Amino acid sequence: MSPLPATVPAIVRTRLRAAVRRPARLTPEEAEARALLLRLCSLLLQYPDGELAAARSVLTATVGTLPPSPAAEQLGAFTDWFAHRQPEELEGHYVETFDLRRRSSLHLTYYLHGDTRRRGMALLALNQRYRAAGWEIDGGELPDHLPVVLEFAALAGPRAGEAPLRQHRRGLELVHRALTEADSPYRHILAALLGLLPPASEADLRAVAELAAQGPPDEDVGLDPYGSGEFAPPGTFVPPEQAQPTLVPPPSSPEGLR
Repeated sequence: MSPLPATVPAIVRTRLRAAVRRPARLTPEEAEARALLLRLCSLLLQYPDGELAAARSVLTATVGTLPPSPAAEQLGAFTDWFAHRQPEELEGHYVETFDLRRRSSLHLTYYLHGDTRRRGMALLALNQRYRAAGWEIDGGELPDHLPVVLEFAALAGPRAGEAPLRQHRRGLELVHRALTEADSPYRHILAALLGLLPPASEADLRAVAELAAQGPPDEDVGLDPYGSGEFAPPGTFVPPEQAQPTLVPPPSSPEGLR
């Protein structure tokens, strides 16, 4: 897989991390366009610290150059909001939305395995997948943090790279539903991402409805960065017992992309 062209701004340009064969069904241009969409989703879902906030004009301009598509339209709707808010407002909205609401947490294995021992095994398997592709996580985020998963998908390609996204499709559907119910602009990013994946089946939608009503499996194993208690409905804030800072994964930082 070749890096994105030099015409793409540095903040969204990728380095070559692993040699992954492109699926025959995608042309090189289509593969690069898809990787760029996934990389933009990864960046826009990261904590809006000063560095990312300062790059808003670059990100907005990059989204504006995307070929017309439903995903590009959704990202444009998000950047219209993102570009016109004060940094403090962006930071507060992000923390409220993703760090204090378990139904819109960005840690994907939580939705599939909840607070059970299986989640620890799923995290280990995901980290092993990254290493097998020649990719190491050097930041403070867990390997199931959605921006990290999206970064891997952009680098490794639609087959192996996007497999974790397909595996956690139901969790992504639930996050999108929660963001929509909360009227968060971040719903547009999830809508763009879901539009890139295979359509949800009836079984998927039934499972999402059940997950929304009952929550994921529950078993106290000491791996719960989201707090304790019942699965939080939309609008309910559940402060974490041991807060973990939201960090931008180094592979997606502007410094690491130049």
